[in-house]
Amino acid sequence: MRTQEVSTLLQDIDTNDHSSNDYFAVIKNMVARRNSYPEKSDDYLYWQNEIDELYVRVADEIKTSIKRPMREIKFGTSGWRGILGKDLTCKTIKQVTQAIVSVYESLKNNQELAKALGVSSLSEAQRRGCVIGHDNRFGGKLLADSVTDILTTNGFTVHYAGESTTGALSAAVLELHAAFSVNLTPSHNPLEYGGFKFNAADGGPAAPIITDKITSFTRKIVDDDTPISINPNPDLIQPIDALDLWKALVRKNISRHGLDYDHIIEMFADNTNCVVAVDSVHGASRIHIRSLFNNIDTDRLILLRDNDDPTFGGVAPEPSSENMQNVINTLQERPESLKLGVILDPDGDRIRFTDGTTEINMNLFGAMAYHYLHEGKAKKGLVAKTVATSNFANSIAEGFGEEVFEPKVGFKEFKPVIDKALVCFEESDGITVIGHTPEKDGYIGLILALDMMLNRNQNIGDYLIKIREEFGFYYPEKDGIVVSQQGDDLKQTLAGLEKYAVGVKIKVGSNERTISQVIDIDGMKLILDDNSWLMIRPSGTEPKVRFYVEARTESGKNDLFATARMLLAEIGLI
Repeated sequence: MRTQEVSTLLQDIDTNDHSSNDYFAVIKNMVARRNSYPEKSDDYLYWQNEIDELYVRVADEIKTSIKRPMREIKFGTSGWRGILGKDLTCKTIKQVTQAIVSVYESLKNNQELAKALGVSSLSEAQRRGCVIGHDNRFGGKLLADSVTDILTTNGFTVHYAGESTTGALSAAVLELHAAFSVNLTPSHNPLEYGGFKFNAADGGPAAPIITDKITSFTRKIVDDDTPISINPNPDLIQPIDALDLWKALVRKNISRHGLDYDHIIEMFADNTNCVVAVDSVHGASRIHIRSLFNNIDTDRLILLRDNDDPTFGGVAPEPSSENMQNVINTLQERPESLKLGVILDPDGDRIRFTDGTTEINMNLFGAMAYHYLHEGKAKKGLVAKTVATSNFANSIAEGFGEEVFEPKVGFKEFKPVIDKALVCFEESDGITVIGHTPEKDGYIGLILALDMMLNRNQNIGDYLIKIREEFGFYYPEKDGIVVSQQGDDLKQTLAGLEKYAVGVKIKVGSNERTISQVIDIDGMKLILDDNSWLMIRPSGTEPKVRFYVEARTESGKNDLFATARMLLAEIGLI
């Protein structure tokens, strides 16, 4: 019976032509069959073996394919992403890396590019070198080795971290004074995706001047199929422990953020009334968490989904409410009164929180973090959050008499205030703090939440209630719809909403609201007279419109979504 099922699944697979095969569609079907049986049962192991055998074919495609990528290579805020074996292969990874070498070769007489990169010359970049790592995606080491081959061929020192998180690699760049980092990760994308993330010498997301150059050089290399010479120099490879470097950075900057890493871990070890559950969803964080907690021998540190599985157990590997349920159930079964649970994405740059009762996403936690550093650690300064993120932090900052920096969506937009803002965060579960990396980092969020709970001797859900009672209740949510247009056509149609200006009245549910402010730096955000708001933002790559709303009551979110859809219907998009 099982043999027949396998034959049916593989019937469209051409063993002589990788390019015609959708291996991942078959892998996903096999994962569903595997998951229908108890873990480690004979049936489960049978399907796991079939999955492993299919991954052998994926590996061969990654190594041997000489075809152009299916989709044109483009570097954006989070680098380049595509399908493993179809877009990301050893060949295309080498082409992209060669393009990065060309970027450094073009530095001469380009002061603007040099400033963005944080190095003045090719020789400086070669000497300072590149931090290289990858997440748990299939083929991560294969692709990382391809990057290493090109860089050492071209005289670059390589600080090789192996499997690691984005935050740890970013910290390594700063601690080693490296020129840049490459992380082979597509972040929270599904199992068939691979990715190539480039960060410059500041350890943060690359500026557009850099990503545009990488894209331009890459396309020329791909279009011309430029021959690439490879003569790797293994003497230029220096293994590193990225987590140790992360710890060093946090310790060094304690005076800036007030987070005493060693004391926080000691408090956890000594407090038998505290339990922490960490769900890595099989991602790279699974190899760090025990070390992050100094390898404490206790059952009060619970690791969930910490085995290596590039299929992510068949779930979408993101810090979602659905994925959080495993953490919540685990904490509810524990006797300790202080409970902290977190879930991270595969490269560990996104994190979500719970105390077993209340789920806290970054819209809320980022504001809590700001309140805690400002009041609990007596650190004064502004808060930074993207325009699509909750105004809860705005209310807190106003109460403190502090400023808010509110740029468009994208963590790179925080660069102007990285050394000024106490907290930088965005609604998509990314956060960093003053004195840390300019890259979002789940680990700093985890340590901050742990300190928050232990120092206050209070669950973070109760702390949230306290802050809400003082600064107000905010209920953020997001959604989106597919529309009939995209790109410039979509932007032109959305321009029809410009008539909704300050002072215009708008229907929300059974109420009539007045627009008190319009923010148009990234789509259109209408702030209403009760401080609720809705934001309409077009996708840059798909025929989609994204809605972000924030109501002052839980039930008000649906009314704001309905208003957003009404506005789109009015201009003919739906």
